[in-house]
Amino acid sequence: MGTDQAVELARRALQTAFWVGAPMLIAATLVALVINIFQVMTSIQDATVSTVPRLAAVAAVSFLLTPWMLHRLTYYTVRLFSDFHPFVH
Repeated sequence: MGTDQAVELARRALQTAFWVGAPMLIAATLVALVINIFQVMTSIQDATVSTVPRLAAVAAVSFLLTPWMLHRLTYYTVRLFSDFHPFVH
């Protein structure tokens, strides 16, 4: 396996990880932003007020997008193993 192939393999793996993880990170960021604005306006500074809704948002997004995430991961894995010949040399 040459350097170009290793870089391409790593690039595909990172790209797939990004696409699978991005919706959960975006949901957590948006919920944290809304809650932080609410905390600033009401002067409530409790850590659980921001943590619990973020966890709930990430859990909801994970639950709703699990079929899509599994499809992306399955597509990546099948594509990797179906084109394994260039990496064997």
